Amino acid sequence: MNKPELIAKIAEKTNYTKKQVEEITASVFEVIMDTLASGDKAVISGFGTFEVHERAKKTGRNPQTGEEILIEGSMAPVFKSAKVFKDYVNRK
Repeated sequence: MNKPELIAKIAEKTNYTKKQVEEITASVFEVIMDTLASGDKAVISGFGTFEVHERAKKTGRNPQTGEEILIEGSMAPVFKSAKVFKDYVNRK
C-alpha cells in the first residue's frame, strides 16, 4: 500500500474527504519526523515506537579498487512494533 492508497482507505472508513485525510496524514508524519529529528521517541500505544539509532563510523572497502575508506556514522530512524500490533499481524 502506498500513500495515496492509504489516504483513500482512511477516507473510505471515515466521513472525511481525501483532501482532509491527506492534510491530517501529512501532519502526523511531519510531527513524527520532527520528534525524531529533535532526538525524542514517538510512542503510539498499541501500534509501536519510532526512534532514532546512531550508526557508528566504520571502515569499508571500495569494491573496485580494494582501497579502505571511512564510512561516516549517521542517524537511522527505526520502528519497533507494539505487542498488540505483532499479535494482530500474526493472528491465524
